[in-house]
Amino acid sequence: MTEQVIRPDVLDDRLAKIPRLIDVDAHVVEPPTLWSSRLPARLRDAGPRILYAPAGDVKLVDGKYLETPGTEGPDVAWWNYEGVMTQIKRYIAAAGVPADEVTNEGITYDDMRPGCWIPSERLKDMDVNGVEAQMCFPNYPRFCGQIFLWGRDRELARLSVEAYNDWMVEEWCGSSGGRLIPLCIVPLWDVDLAVAEVRRNAARGVRAVAFSELPSYLGLPSLHSRYWDPFFAACAETGTVLSMHIGSGTKTPQTSPDAPGAVGATIIFGNSVASMTDFLFSGVLHRFPDLKLLYAEAQIGWIPYLLERIDDVWETHRGWAKGQENCPEPPSTYYYRQITSCFFKDSVGVELLDKVGLDNVTFETDYPHQDGTWPRSREEAALQYGHLDQGSINKIARGNAIRLLGLDLPGE
Repeated sequence: MTEQVIRPDVLDDRLAKIPRLIDVDAHVVEPPTLWSSRLPARLRDAGPRILYAPAGDVKLVDGKYLETPGTEGPDVAWWNYEGVMTQIKRYIAAAGVPADEVTNEGITYDDMRPGCWIPSERLKDMDVNGVEAQMCFPNYPRFCGQIFLWGRDRELARLSVEAYNDWMVEEWCGSSGGRLIPLCIVPLWDVDLAVAEVRRNAARGVRAVAFSELPSYLGLPSLHSRYWDPFFAACAETGTVLSMHIGSGTKTPQTSPDAPGAVGATIIFGNSVASMTDFLFSGVLHRFPDLKLLYAEAQIGWIPYLLERIDDVWETHRGWAKGQENCPEPPSTYYYRQITSCFFKDSVGVELLDKVGLDNVTFETDYPHQDGTWPRSREEAALQYGHLDQGSINKIARGNAIRLLGLDLPGE
């Protein structure tokens, strides 16, 4: 929580100014029958399904963490996809759990709040938190669906992506009366399939797609290769926001093998710095002026210096760095026109809001992850930006998200 000492009466005055929130970054814990109920019968044994077994060992092999169930102890919930096992861990379903009880140990669905995975219960938890509408990133498929990029059977992987999106639209969001905002994934291994999936979902009202902040980290073509241009064109043409969650490159910054987890958790925003720089110098935003980017859970306090530095490099090193080759305008031009970032714990960023851009920020809750602010997200909003004028508060709390995603909701 934000460490600020504010008199109770002042906090009450600020809280009264915070409208119901539009949350652009929460997460869903996928229900156990999502894929087994939607995949063709012949593929269900290979597709993602839940098994129960004791917690086991985690080993790092070829840069990936491999988990193996144990033989003793209580059963926990495991996803099994093509024989690769992944347990559901406490820290991804931590809402309502005291911080010192949040671990990376396995749990079952009974051990988490029902709002983690049941739409009607999620709406109740949103009401408690003062959230009117919410967009949710995946959990088990990873933040941009990269679990299916790693699958062996490409047909199964494609159908699993489509099954997730059908569930997202029809069940998770379809039963919410418009309060849950659909966010879909795409087959990352084939740009043509990705284009088709964007268009299929846009035709039924989806206005956001998850993508990797650093696709080259996943062994995919870079932004500079222009491989992704058909995908970006489809997003721009359909008004689909390219939504990139922190950590969606899978590889995260580390200082040393023996550093505690706290180091990586602190510097992970470095991936967003790298990603935004990549986009601004790649020419993607110049070639597709209608394309909109959303950076989720990246916070915003780092953005002003990045914009200052990137514009200076663009000008000062124009003779050799090739910064102007695909980026004819100062990079900050494209940022203010096409990029939005969201935050939930960044009072420093609010102090720099005139340089971050009032129209370039949205708010989030990160429910049900440990970093999340549920059930005090409106209080956190009041602490961090409740001192601003009402018009600015409304933009951050809901108006910018409504405009970005084309929601049929009042902005005030």
